Amino acid sequence: MARIPESELILNADGSIYHLNLLPEQISDTIITVGDQDRVARVSRHFDSIEVEVAKREFVTHTGYYKGKRISVVSTGIGTDNIDIVMNELDALVNIDFVSREPLEHEDRISLKIVRIGTSGALQEDVPLGSHLATEYALGLDTLMQFYPLMETGYETEIAVNMQLALGIGFLPYCAKGSDILREQIAGSDMLHGNTITCPGFYGPQGRLLRLQPKIEEVIQKLNAFRFEDVRFTNFEMETAGIYSLGRLLGHEVLSLNAIVANRITHQFAPNADQVIDDLIVKVLERI
Repeated sequence: MARIPESELILNADGSIYHLNLLPEQISDTIITVGDQDRVARVSRHFDSIEVEVAKREFVTHTGYYKGKRISVVSTGIGTDNIDIVMNELDALVNIDFVSREPLEHEDRISLKIVRIGTSGALQEDVPLGSHLATEYALGLDTLMQFYPLMETGYETEIAVNMQLALGIGFLPYCAKGSDILREQIAGSDMLHGNTITCPGFYGPQGRLLRLQPKIEEVIQKLNAFRFEDVRFTNFEMETAGIYSLGRLLGHEVLSLNAIVANRITHQFAPNADQVIDDLIVKVLERI
């Protein structure tokens, strides 16, 4: 394999990967991602022991043991631009030799298990506040996959094309399915199963009106009303489609779990949002 130049695979002086500031031995092959850097400690406080604590910018990593299983928790920050950094650097840590700067041979590559724990707003009235939702399909309204050769199934492309028509937008969204294996292992019968919209912003892209009028009129109503065969979109946030798409491209098992803390149809916000998140954290740790 070709050697990767210093300008492409950037390492710090101690040999760690540029943004995450991690060495290969400092992460597990089982990883929980969270958006908020303060939420890393809310996960790792349940660990029996912590062996690694690393922080750089918004990227905080704790690696330790929960009931004998080694797990890493990594904060991603907000948005698919950060997901691009985190997913590529996590993959580099396990699938590129930092000394030779060459990717591992195909048979030696490691497939990570990556589970996102995040907050989300519901797009359907029947998705209750305080529920936990596992994402099957994620549709990206951002442009990240304009820069990667994502291979969609015909079904995924049809979902994306129909969403483009429903919103009347001039670009084609992208769509990817998460890991069936992880969803069956972790989601269980006590979580909702749904489909998630990933937005490139919190205000206009999610139809919030403060002082600026969103360009797409009635975007919430359009997302709420969208149907393609058995697919409707239950919730939206800002990372899942990027995780699912890059996970597919890089060969990792990925799953997004959402703590529903708002309902954009009923205009309610969960008064116990922190507890909803903490309950999801414990549930994931028990099942991962």
